[in-house]
Amino acid sequence: MSPESARPVRLPRETFASMVLDRLREDIINGTLAAGTQLSEVELATSFGVSRGPIREAIQRLIQEGLLRGEPHRRVSVPVLTKQDIADIYLARTALESAAVQSIIASGKSEETFKELDRNVRAEAAAEAAGDWQVAREYDLEFHTILVAASGSQRLQRMFSTVISETRLCMGALTTEEARHHHKVQSPDEVNHRKISELIRDGDTAGALAALRKHFDDAVATLTSRDGEQKQAPPAG
Repeated sequence: MSPESARPVRLPRETFASMVLDRLREDIINGTLAAGTQLSEVELATSFGVSRGPIREAIQRLIQEGLLRGEPHRRVSVPVLTKQDIADIYLARTALESAAVQSIIASGKSEETFKELDRNVRAEAAAEAAGDWQVAREYDLEFHTILVAASGSQRLQRMFSTVISETRLCMGALTTEEARHHHKVQSPDEVNHRKISELIRDGDTAGALAALRKHFDDAVATLTSRDGEQKQAPPAG
């Protein structure tokens, strides 16, 4: 073996930052890092076995996504979302997704979009029937991602990527039983994803927008009906 081949492979700094980013994002979304948990660059660097540079890059990206909150001269922390925060997140989603619906129908992409949404709806229904609420939640969020992507607007998609991350933060705070209830309340026959997709297919802009608003109103009602707001975790370290 030549000296060159014996040298350890050095991963680029960007790769380390991406790995840290993905892990932290997942830990925040699934609740491993609870609301209120404070993070330290030094502790994270030690935990991941990397320098503070990749940690800092990952943290800044998560702050931009709304999954971490930073204050001057203080550690960053996982946000404790209030009922007002939740309502505001869904207000933004209503504006963004309503614009996407209008764009889809106006551009004549209703049938094409319906086919993609319908595949998602069928998969979500199968997950719900199997009682797999974690998978059902992923299909729920994917439905809306497909909807915005179908608009073809890069700017809508960039804005949506932030609020959908914050939505994941809301959903990550739900227990299994609450997640089950959330899906049942959020998806009655008259306002479920299938109804929205069918109204888009039919080119019914007013109907699709009304169904979307009702869908989000139900979501906000469920997410804000919990006893109190997200409980704050004790400071780390």
